[in-house]
Amino acid sequence: MADGHAKPNHDYHLVDPSPWPAAASLGAFIMAIGAIAWMRTNAGGFELFGTTLKGPAMFWVGAAMVSAVAFMWWRDVIKEAHKGDHTPVVQLHLRYGMILFIASEVMFFVAWFWAYFDVALFPGGVSPLPIYGPEGMTPSDKSVVGMVDRNTLTGGHWPPAVVDQTTATIPGNFKGTFDPWGLPFINTLILLLSGTTVTWAHHALLKDDRQGLIWGLVCTVVLGALFTACQVYEYMHAGFSFAGHIYGATFYMATGFHGAHVLIGTIFLFVCLMRALAGHFTSRQHFGFEAAAWYWHFVDVVWLFLFAAIYVWGAGTPAPH
Repeated sequence: MADGHAKPNHDYHLVDPSPWPAAASLGAFIMAIGAIAWMRTNAGGFELFGTTLKGPAMFWVGAAMVSAVAFMWWRDVIKEAHKGDHTPVVQLHLRYGMILFIASEVMFFVAWFWAYFDVALFPGGVSPLPIYGPEGMTPSDKSVVGMVDRNTLTGGHWPPAVVDQTTATIPGNFKGTFDPWGLPFINTLILLLSGTTVTWAHHALLKDDRQGLIWGLVCTVVLGALFTACQVYEYMHAGFSFAGHIYGATFYMATGFHGAHVLIGTIFLFVCLMRALAGHFTSRQHFGFEAAAWYWHFVDVVWLFLFAAIYVWGAGTPAPH
């Protein structure tokens, strides 16, 4: 009788049965419903073990599930690599998967650039926007009570007019844009430098220089954390709000999602650092590190476009400090 557990004589890896795809789907579903309920303050929660979870609780429960599943799932993938299941063909297909993932991320940011340039190039608007009301009504009960065009929201030009320099009624708070050659430029230098340090780490790994790999990753992780800290400081001193303002909405959605990607990439590289310290990577097999490096370079490139388009091209009157 043939041994059902014997390793097949081919270059492909047939994964073992795993609970993680189903668990990840459930966690993502709970997180998405929680996020929607969080953003819709009148929405209720759901019953779990006799307790009603509201939007924020649902979101964090789902996020915790997704994080736990990611840890366990990727742990299993690392075990597969150490067992020799990641043949050259499997590694090639993993690279194809990472390339497609980054391509999907590119299209994700295309949406935010599209939103920004749509309003920046047509600040007067192409069609009126509806106003719903009154407050306190459910969405199904609300009716359109008026129309407003972008002239009202922007003052007819981009960047929008500073609130006290226009007679237009501009909701939210807008005192001016950021000076691109201040903290945004420093953040650009930090991120570009982090791109060179991760490349240093990559070349060190290819030469089996374990110390160069470790120190290159340490520098990259520190620079990534520094970028995040600078962006938090920048947001704390912004001259405009997120809610109720078309400039703030487009700015924070584009730069905020990029900041989230920087945070994710920093965690990705920190895990690679821990694995490097444990001696996991070799010059011939290091897809985990390579994927993290590709992701980090993608984050660098997106920031260059954000800096050029939003901070430099879209610069206006700097907000007073």
